[in-house]
Amino acid sequence: MPRATRLLAVMLAAAVALPALGQDPTSPTPAPSTQPSSPARGTRPATPPKEAPVTDPSLGASRSPRPAAPSTEPGISREIWGEVNGRQVYLFTLRNKNGMTVKACEYGTIITEVLVPDRDGTLADVALGRGSLAEYLDSNPYFGCTAGRVANRIAGGKFSIDGQTYQVTTNNGPNHLHGGAKGFDKVVWKGEAKMSPVGPSVTFKYTSPSGEEGYPGTLNATVTYTLTADDELKVDMSANADAKTPVNLAHHSYWNLAGHDSGTILEHLLMIPASRYTPVDATLIPTGELASVAGTPFDFREAKPIGKDIGALPASATDPGGYDVNFVLDPQSTEGRLWRCARLKDPKSGRVMEVFSNQPGIQFYSGNFLDGIKGKDGATYEKFDGLCLETQAFPDSVNRQGVEGWPNVILEPKQIYRHRMVHKFTAE
Repeated sequence: MPRATRLLAVMLAAAVALPALGQDPTSPTPAPSTQPSSPARGTRPATPPKEAPVTDPSLGASRSPRPAAPSTEPGISREIWGEVNGRQVYLFTLRNKNGMTVKACEYGTIITEVLVPDRDGTLADVALGRGSLAEYLDSNPYFGCTAGRVANRIAGGKFSIDGQTYQVTTNNGPNHLHGGAKGFDKVVWKGEAKMSPVGPSVTFKYTSPSGEEGYPGTLNATVTYTLTADDELKVDMSANADAKTPVNLAHHSYWNLAGHDSGTILEHLLMIPASRYTPVDATLIPTGELASVAGTPFDFREAKPIGKDIGALPASATDPGGYDVNFVLDPQSTEGRLWRCARLKDPKSGRVMEVFSNQPGIQFYSGNFLDGIKGKDGATYEKFDGLCLETQAFPDSVNRQGVEGWPNVILEPKQIYRHRMVHKFTAE
């Protein structure tokens, strides 16, 4: 068997299944596949290789040094941020020795703030968000949250498992989006913070009962955010269930590396190592094709300004225009078992964010639907003022079970879904 074919076969070990629950999310754990589809001859499977340990020394290789921010003691703090239905909601603050700071709350596991140094060591908040818990409760276009039980879209809100059809909430036109009307972004999780071996960390847990938003099976979900001394924001998502159910969690922060209140991201340089993408219909459901990016506005294999080709994606009666597409990540051979999914740079500040994951796809969304929403610190967010880079299984994968090249998202009892993602911040 040719080496490339062997590598691709290994990549069918999707991030859906692991043998045991309760393991340290920072420890390396092999991930056996969950019913992978058998690829036909001549077609590359699109699911990833075995999952990776979140800490990978290779992530820091070949980086340009930057001036260090003022040294401080790493630590964790917690404060009451408000109430939801009479329940107190805590906001956790994680800090590392470089002054980088991450704040996250129990409502939706929302990351509300990320302070990152630029090339001169000056800190800025690079995550879009609302100013208070009350504002998040009033309106939130998924800023900083965990989207699930199934992130992205399910066509018609319908899918079948073992011949039984399920109808989940349709909250995005005719389709289901990000877990439904009350997805994981709109529930209160239970948070607990600790100092992990690599830095301050907070773990959130939530039990989704069977039937919630129409999903089968009770699902126990866990999300852990860890801030390392190397300016890495690590996101570990895991889940187990008592019945077969689809699972595809995604982290949904909006980024602007110049600062959350600094205007558009159109001058940011973006690289996504993907030769293919999943074209969509008018309701943003994939057509089923895994199309080449060559000669299209979706070719980010070489870094380019986001605004360079965005004009080729104009607004229509139902679409504001811009990028909102899933990329099929290319197979990569790495020293570790996480691989690069994207590289984003703000030329003005020098801030760089690289995304690493164990997932087969990444959704690039250019903030098309931001329409003057009130943000933090008096900011107002308009179209293209922030972007999302969401590692994931492909949209509507649940309706393409067994189709070659498409990841399996059905979690079975006694298996563990695990999704690992690293945001590596540097400056140059």
